[in-house]
Amino acid sequence: MNQTESKNLECIAIVGIAVRMPGAADVRQFWENLKTGKECISLFSKEEMLEAGVSSEMIDLPNYVAAKGILDGVELFDANFFGIAPREAELMDPQHRVLMECSWAAMEDAGYVPEQYPGRIAVFTSAGMNTYLPVNLMSNPDLLEQVGGFELSIYNDKDFVPTRIAYSMNIKGPAIDIGTACSSSLVSTHLACQHLLTYQSDMVLVGGITIHLPQKVGHLHEAGSAYSPDRHCRPFDSTQSGLIDGNGAAVIIVKRLEDALNDGDKIHALIRGSAINNDGSDKVGYAAPSVNGQAEAILEALAVAEVEADSISYVEAHGTSTPLGDPIELAALTQAYRSSTNRTGFCGVGSVKSNIGHVDKAAGLAGLIKTTLALEHELLPPSLNWKAPNPKLQIEKTPFYVVHKPQAWARSAEPRRAGISSFGVGGTNAHAILEEAPLPESSSQSEPN
Repeated sequence: MNQTESKNLECIAIVGIAVRMPGAADVRQFWENLKTGKECISLFSKEEMLEAGVSSEMIDLPNYVAAKGILDGVELFDANFFGIAPREAELMDPQHRVLMECSWAAMEDAGYVPEQYPGRIAVFTSAGMNTYLPVNLMSNPDLLEQVGGFELSIYNDKDFVPTRIAYSMNIKGPAIDIGTACSSSLVSTHLACQHLLTYQSDMVLVGGITIHLPQKVGHLHEAGSAYSPDRHCRPFDSTQSGLIDGNGAAVIIVKRLEDALNDGDKIHALIRGSAINNDGSDKVGYAAPSVNGQAEAILEALAVAEVEADSISYVEAHGTSTPLGDPIELAALTQAYRSSTNRTGFCGVGSVKSNIGHVDKAAGLAGLIKTTLALEHELLPPSLNWKAPNPKLQIEKTPFYVVHKPQAWARSAEPRRAGISSFGVGGTNAHAILEEAPLPESSSQSEPN
């Protein structure tokens, strides 16, 4: 694809990325963990959990699973760098602090100083439920006497995360919190693309974060529930499985492709198209997923991207490994793909949740960044803990197979493409189509002296 052809596409370029994930302080370590198939779920001793506030009776229950994906260094923050007084930093939810740091890192990766950028920058972020306020601050009555409710709210409510980032970087475009549960950050990505395509902004910072405190706690497993009976998440596997909670943060910087090419940006990947919708009441219950709702979002994303389903060679699934979620997700993908192809077994599928757990508000971006890195490095990393397909999937009759070991994903005559799914409790579905970045044009040879 040459530059002229690329400019004619209504694509969005991903020009900056940053992550903090379980087992990974940055993008480099995140990719290393992915490509080597490292599972980054932590196990906790009884002493660690008692210190975190879990009762001895709870820990001793046979169905208590002492596992979670945690972030190192959430208590650390360079307040002076962001011009924040130590007192303010103490009051601030770590979700505010960590996402500020990731946002700065993503801008550095993109090569921009926001206040020097001549265009308009928007900030769309999603943050998890605040647990710092009730667990840390509310337990300090002396502090509460000194600090008013308004001050506590602006340092802890997730509404103030995007505006905090905008203030720290002197960004003057809209700064908006977006919340649709687990699908939040991919929904934010879709809205960022629409913002760019309608020229309401020239660059968008999209971020998602969840840090639930205390970190060193596990979960109770009950038969048929959404949570795993052990420390493992096994997407699409025949073994009984489910969710593992995780804490994580992710940020991308996006621009219109034409602008990115003109500005000489390093392009990690392209967002070719995306779509969002809601299930409505067409399902067994409010928290249940819907085949038709998910399939319609996938079909719409393919239509917006103007690509056929059989041009997609990988799907980064929502992949929760819950008893209901995996069969419905694969049925929805198959329903969408069957509208244009009868081929079987041509498209890989996997889920980053097998590596890091379910990082909630950051989950959609975690999957998108994983797939972006896979396109860049021409390698599909393995989806972990898979031995045999869940028989409920009937995967052999579908277009899909599970990528359970590292697999080359080299460039060819046709551009490589991938789908990204993220589905929120309550029915807000998001799907995006990624495409490999155009190869940079070779520079002309210099004139001899």
